[in-house]
Amino acid sequence: MKNTARLLVALMGVVMVVAMVGCPKKVVKEEPIPPPPPPDTMPEIIEKPTTELNLATIHFDFDKYEIRKGDATILQGNSDQLKKAAGMNQTPMVTIEGYCDPIGTSEYNMALGQRRADAAKAYLMKLGVTNQLSTISYGEEKLVTTDAAQYEMNRRCEFKAAK
Repeated sequence: MKNTARLLVALMGVVMVVAMVGCPKKVVKEEPIPPPPPPDTMPEIIEKPTTELNLATIHFDFDKYEIRKGDATILQGNSDQLKKAAGMNQTPMVTIEGYCDPIGTSEYNMALGQRRADAAKAYLMKLGVTNQLSTISYGEEKLVTTDAAQYEMNRRCEFKAAK
């Protein structure tokens, strides 16, 4: 019995030593990173000049989507900027966002905002803008003001150029 106990203790000791030591780890040899090329052999990066677009907002009369004379001048300026960008081989994606004041139902204002955005897009296309133009209506969702005396500020189209 003593021999069996000794053999069992010895066997457990061997198992514990093997478990603690484990298998040897594989050594991963790291490749050294080559140094960068000397500065005179690096290709020269030439950046194209870009034009910054500052597209102005136009406004509308109550319950209307026709372009007013003063706003036609603003659209002409927006058109000139977009044509200049196109002349520099830039084709920015422009989203025309139509907005309304909170008078009327949400459904009606969404439709009116879309008609306003579509009218601005059609006017820019008539002026010869060939950029990618898209329209969206926010209706009365994003008001500039909630003051009833200044609701005319909410009846607008904003022009957002994607970078």
